[in-house]
Order: sequence, then structure tokens, then C-alpha cells
Amino acid sequence: MAKRKKTLSLSDLISDPEQRKKIQEGLASGKPISGEGGIFTELLQSIVDACLDGEMEVHLDESKAKEESNRRNGRGRKTVKSEYGDLSLNPPRDRKGSFTPKLVEKRSRALGGGFDNIVLALYAQGNSNQDIQRLLNQMYGIEYSTSGISQITEQVWPRILEWQQRPLKGCYPIIYLDGMHFRIKEDGQFHDKMVYSVLGVDVEGQRDILGLYIDGAESSSNWSLVLDNLKSRGVEDLIFVCIDGLKGFKQAIQGIFPNAIVQRCIVHKVRNSVRFTSDKERKRMCADLRKIYTSANRNEALIALDVFEKKWPKKGPKIAQKWRNDWDELMAFMDFSEHIRRMIYTTNPIEALHRIIRKIVKSKGAWISERALTKQLFLSLEQNEKTWKRKAFHWLIIQEELEDKFGQRFTKWLRE
Repeated sequence: MAKRKKTLSLSDLISDPEQRKKIQEGLASGKPISGEGGIFTELLQSIVDACLDGEMEVHLDESKAKEESNRRNGRGRKTVKSEYGDLSLNPPRDRKGSFTPKLVEKRSRALGGGFDNIVLALYAQGNSNQDIQRLLNQMYGIEYSTSGISQITEQVWPRILEWQQRPLKGCYPIIYLDGMHFRIKEDGQFHDKMVYSVLGVDVEGQRDILGLYIDGAESSSNWSLVLDNLKSRGVEDLIFVCIDGLKGFKQAIQGIFPNAIVQRCIVHKVRNSVRFTSDKERKRMCADLRKIYTSANRNEALIALDVFEKKWPKKGPKIAQKWRNDWDELMAFMDFSEHIRRMIYTTNPIEALHRIIRKIVKSKGAWISERALTKQLFLSLEQNEKTWKRKAFHWLIIQEELEDKFGQRFTKWLRE
């Protein structure tokens, strides 16, 4: 006959008689189990302090085994969040300052470290500090100040600086340049600012955001500063640079990377061409413009442009002239095969990235500082990395063409 398992008593669970007596008195008086001042909260606080003492003993034993001189050096004070309420801990300190507890890590504000991650995840989804404060209270019953939330989001700043300053690869066969407008508070007033975005495709076909830069209104001179930064971080060559129709943009690019092939976004050009036409007229006009940029080569595209001009006698000549003015930049993709054409004829890849950001932050009208906006953008893109950080389609075929067209200029950057 199997022995009956012994039922654990309160003395087995809690060896400290004073703590045991305190819990018994609390239960008898109807004191709450959890929450601020709750019975279990106080017990958990004692357990965590005891665990931290145990971690310190192990650390000191390890130091002794290494023949290092180290000993205890009093205690600190620290308040952390838990699902049972705030815990006021007294973590032990050592003389050398080398003790790093695992149960409650340094600078962590929550038992187990999960609280900070929750705050960062909520911030990454476009929530303000006030929104996060309300959501934490609704979901977990935690009261937390907006300044405390701001301190947590500030923890990400060293990672942002590291990301902004990281070395880049020597060659990006394709990069996309575009900007987003945001309102930011500066000197007590709100101003429109531009976030300059750079999305690159490296020689292995991997997409990556090379940088996000905040400055005033979009200008070719500001883009020159962006490109200068890319060069200072290690970029030596760009093959294709896909842009919109900003005046002086091509000159700014080739002033830094003189061998770059600049491709003007066809989608932007078509959109601007039919901006002031009726819905019925726009559909037919777009179909005729499509015949231009889907032609087999530049000569056929020029013939299609002439046909378009004659077919639309009222608006065609003015639109056709604008296309001719930008012809070299618009038709640069015509010198390459179908797969490269699809990659470079439009800035849609970086616009898709911007749609991810706008979807997340659409409820926010403005940011209190450039720093706050930078944190929001960085965390949002980090949280949604799977949606944009993918390998380019048909890259092996594109690699073969790049090798054929550009030879050593491209192949010297490939990994052996």
C-alpha cells in the first residue's frame, strides 16, 4: 500500500516564525491577499530579498574561488512592479560592484523584466505615454507614472545611437530614397519636419533600412547630407538610386556617388501627369501612359509618347513635354531586363515601409520632440521587421545580370 504523501504545513512553507505569525494575523484580520500591502505581496517581497541574498552568496563564493578579494557592501533600495503589487526590495551590494542579479536585473523595474518589454511593445504600436499608463492600469491593475514610462522608453536610446552609427556595407546595388512629413514641437511651437528614409538592397539581395534622418522641408541639399552620412559609414558605391521628382535630386546624388544610375519613379510621374483630369478621362489616359513605360526599349517608348501626345491634343502636349524633360531619368530602367526593371521603376518598396509606419502612428497628431519621434520610429520598425526585411525576389537572376553589366564593380563585393 502506497504511503500517503505528507501535507505541507505553514511552518514547512514559511520557516521564519515572525513572517509566519504576520501572515496568520493578516489572514485572521481579513487583510487582502495581493495588491499594495497585501499578505502575499509582503511574502513575495521577503522571498525575493532572500533569493537575492542567495545569489550574492554564490557570487562571493565564485570570487573567492578565483582568488579575487570581494565582500558585501550593505544594501540598496529598489521598487519593482509585480502582478501582486509594488515590491520594496533591499538588494545586496558588493564592494567591487560586480554583482549582477538574475532574478531582478539591474535597471529593471519589474520582477522578471517583462514589464519593460510590455511598455516598449505598447510604445512601438503608436501609443503615447498617457495611453500606456491607461492600458497598464486596465490590463494589469498597475498604476505607473508617465515619467516612469518615459524612463523605460529612454532605455532604448543607446541601441538607437548604435544603429544610427553602425558601419554599412561597401556596395548597395539598389537604394530607395523618400521622405515622410511629421509635426514636431520645437521652442514651444509645432513645426513640419521631414524624416529622410533610406532603404537599401545589398549584393546578397537583403533589404535593410540604412538610416532615418530628421530635418526641415525636403531639399536636395538635405539629401546630400544624408548621402554624405552613408559614405562616412562605409558605403563606396551605389548602382541604382530610385527617387521621386525633387528638383536637383539627381545632381545631389551624383555629386556624392558619380557612377550611380538615377531612376525617377514612374508611378509618381504617372500620378502627377493625370492629377487634374476627370475620373473617366484618368483611367484611359493612364492606360495610354502605361504603353510608354512597358515598351521593349527606349525607341519604342519614345514612339508611344508621340502617339500619346497626338491622341490627347488638349492635355497631351504639356504632359509629353514634362516626360521629355525627365526622359533620361524616367527611362534608365529600360536598359535592363524585366527583373531589374520591376525592382527599380518605382519607389513603392520604401512607400510600403512608410505605410507600415503611418498605420501605426496614424492616431498621433504631433510629437513633443525629435527624440520622441525617433524612438517611436525605431521601435515600430523593429517590432514589424518581418514585414519589410525580406530578400528581394529573383535575386539570383538579378545577380547574374549585375555581374554581366557591371563586372568587377559588382562582383568584388560578393562574399567568396
